[in-house]
Amino acid sequence: MTKLIVTRPRPQCAAWLARLAELGVKAVALPLIEILPARDPAPVAAAWAGLEQVDLAVFVSPNAVEQFFQHADRPWPTGTLAACVGPGSAQALIEHGVPAGQVVQPAADAASLDSEHLWQQLSPRRAWAGARVLLLRGDGGREWLAERLSAAGAHVEAVTTYHRSGPRFDAAEQALLDAVRAEPTGFVWLFSSAEAVGHLQHLALAGQRAIATHERIAEAARAAGFHPVVLARPAPEAVTQALKGL
Repeated sequence: MTKLIVTRPRPQCAAWLARLAELGVKAVALPLIEILPARDPAPVAAAWAGLEQVDLAVFVSPNAVEQFFQHADRPWPTGTLAACVGPGSAQALIEHGVPAGQVVQPAADAASLDSEHLWQQLSPRRAWAGARVLLLRGDGGREWLAERLSAAGAHVEAVTTYHRSGPRFDAAEQALLDAVRAEPTGFVWLFSSAEAVGHLQHLALAGQRAIATHERIAEAARAAGFHPVVLARPAPEAVTQALKGL
C-alpha cells in the first residue's frame, strides 16, 4: 500500500496522521520545517496587551496561531476579527476560544486557499481606512495581503510570532528517507510549503510523486524534479481523493 509522507511542521503532523488513518490512508510524518518560538517574545506579548484596540488579526498559518496564543492572558476581544487562509488555522483559532463568528477565511468553494481569496471575504466586510491590523506570521512571508490592506487605508503592523529552521531528522526519520530512496514508487509526498520542498533538493528525490496544497507549491515541487505533482486543498479529505488519483 502506498504511504503518504506528511511534511507539515511537527506540531501539526499528529492530527493529520490520525485523520488520514480514519480515511484509510497509510501515512508517515517527515517534518521538513521546524517551528521555534520568536527570537524576541516582547513584541508578541505587546501585541496581546493591545489586542482590544486591534480591528483585525491575520494569522498566516496554524503555527502563527499556536505561538501567538502561548502569550494569551485574557479572552479574545469581542471587537477583533481573526482572519486566516486555511481550515487548519480556523479550527485552531476556534479551539483557542475565538468565536466562530469572528473568524474570517476564504469561501468554502474558493478555487484556492490563499491571501487573494481571503481578501475577497475581507474587502467588503467594512471600510478599512483607519483600521488597525496585526499580521501575525513567521520570519518573512508574502506581503500581498498587507499591501492590499495598506492600500485600503489600514494601519498594518507585522509581528513575528515564530521562526522557522530546516529539518532535523532523528534516526527514524533518516531511516524513512532511506526507505524512500530504496523504493520510491511506494511513497507519495504531501507538500504544504514551497520552503519545505527546498529542503529536499539536495537529497536526489527527483521523479517521485507529490501532492501540493497550492499552485505555487506545486511549481516548486515540479522545479525540484517531482513528477507527477497534483493539487489538493489543504484538508485530509481532499488529499485522500488526490492520492487515489495518483
